[in-house]
Amino acid sequence: MWRGLWSSIRRRLGVSLIALAGAAVCLLFSRMTLAEGFPVFEPVSPPAESIRDLFILVGAISAGIFVVVGGMLVYCIVRFRSRAAAGQREAEPPQLYGSSPIEVAWTVGPVLIVFVLFLVVIRTVFEVRRDDMPKDALHVRVIGHQWWWEYEYLESGVRTANELHIPVSDADQARAVFLELESADVVHSYWVPQLAGKTDLIPGRKNTMWFEAQQAGVYDGQCAEYCGTQHANMLIRVVAHPANEFQKWLDDQKKDAANESTLDDAQRAGQRVFLTKTCFNCHTIRGTPAHGTVGPDLTHLASRETLAAGVIKNNREQLTKWLADPQATDMKPGCNMPDLQLTKTEIADLVSYLESLK
Repeated sequence: MWRGLWSSIRRRLGVSLIALAGAAVCLLFSRMTLAEGFPVFEPVSPPAESIRDLFILVGAISAGIFVVVGGMLVYCIVRFRSRAAAGQREAEPPQLYGSSPIEVAWTVGPVLIVFVLFLVVIRTVFEVRRDDMPKDALHVRVIGHQWWWEYEYLESGVRTANELHIPVSDADQARAVFLELESADVVHSYWVPQLAGKTDLIPGRKNTMWFEAQQAGVYDGQCAEYCGTQHANMLIRVVAHPANEFQKWLDDQKKDAANESTLDDAQRAGQRVFLTKTCFNCHTIRGTPAHGTVGPDLTHLASRETLAAGVIKNNREQLTKWLADPQATDMKPGCNMPDLQLTKTEIADLVSYLESLK
């Protein structure tokens, strides 16, 4: 008897168990993202809060359906299991051919659920995709490259790379951030879970997104659309400052690089390396003849906490390794920066110069 019962349960609950396993995997992934610094359930911005609330609602409805359907299935298997002795067969139970109340219930119920979800999704889309930005919103143009991010602050003309700095909203003033998303090459996707959902950057098209940081801090993100060899290392860092600190950062970024007269001998030698090698063909350092646009603007490189789109820390040791061989396995193999075959002396001087770019 118990063998037959177990066989029946295993056969009829197969799909339900697969669904339960899928839910467990989703929960595990959510916990992993929390551990890896992508806390998707800790929003600090209205769009992220809307997405979190929608996820919880859909998850609760799905869990309710699973419990009801799975519970009825288990009840029927146990309640109406065969009790016939071995070799005997019970009479076939009465057969029912249709029940109007049941048919109405299983039609109206799902329709109502779908209708509610439709309304909630539409409301969430309008909250996440709002176009009526306040006049004092910070407008930033974001350009995705293989494999780094370029930022242009449209009101001030400031250009930087890989680390987006924004002001924090407070009780006196809400500071929305409005991003214009473009791609310089292939399809990318901008995703900072605590601030907003994913939005694609498509060549030849301008997409937009917005968020409003309600707490100061550093928020990590990731390119969420496979874009080539170093897609996994195309990271995002959003640094949210109190309003006065953000304004100071912005004023500092408007300045040109330090004047040559303020450099020491090693830094001057490093500047000569930068301007006589091919570095200046790809990079810009305002206040010098370097006006390249292929790679990130390096005018204030030393003010950034990371290098190579968040892959490595911005310190002397890592910068030296990066300049010696950016294609090394512990750097960013496949990136577009070549190994310039610099000598150890040239690398040391160049590092000294780049560290002066604050």
